[in-house]
Amino acid sequence: MKLIELLVVDDHSLFRRGLTALLQQDGRFDVTAQAGDVGEALRSVERVTPDLILLDNHLPGVRGVDGIAALKAACPGVRILMLTVSENEDDLAGALLAGADGYLLKTVESERLCESIVKVLAGESVVSPEMMTKLVAVFRAKPSPVASLPALPAEATGVDLLSAREREVLVLIARGDSNKVIARQLDIAETTVKIHVQHILRKLQLTSRVQAAVFVSALGIA
Repeated sequence: MKLIELLVVDDHSLFRRGLTALLQQDGRFDVTAQAGDVGEALRSVERVTPDLILLDNHLPGVRGVDGIAALKAACPGVRILMLTVSENEDDLAGALLAGADGYLLKTVESERLCESIVKVLAGESVVSPEMMTKLVAVFRAKPSPVASLPALPAEATGVDLLSAREREVLVLIARGDSNKVIARQLDIAETTVKIHVQHILRKLQLTSRVQAAVFVSALGIA
């Protein structure tokens, strides 16, 4: 079984080494590189091709949230899971709008962290429970972030491009349901759900399920 390759980006070397040791104990993961800032992370992805980057936000120089786009451009297909102490709603919103595939606080239990990595790689949305209320609040209170979503179609919000079934799937994605749960709710095959999710992201020109959830919260279309 191929190991999941990870890149850990955090400016605190002691935390970084401890996190790496913890992840290496899990037989599913291999930490192939570590970095102390975004620049070092970008140099790392020239040497290795991680499946997922664990990215702190408070980094020297370029903040983690501001480095997401560059990291995704340098390593196409990589997933990025924020792992930070910041409970600031603007950091959360900024990370998700920039393309982060999840947002966890550093207080997360090690078992939940490992399972979250697997979920993100399976295409699921992962946000710390403590941040979910803030996520909904910030996008309902500040509708302007919709303008920052990547290249939305000119026609309304793009929702009109979705079929009735795709809209149903979109609402369930926003609720945080996995493909398996969505399949059970709609009485369709899980593979069919995956196809619907791919079509939704393509039509709305979004990059992740998290952005799809943000899209729904921001527009209040659920």
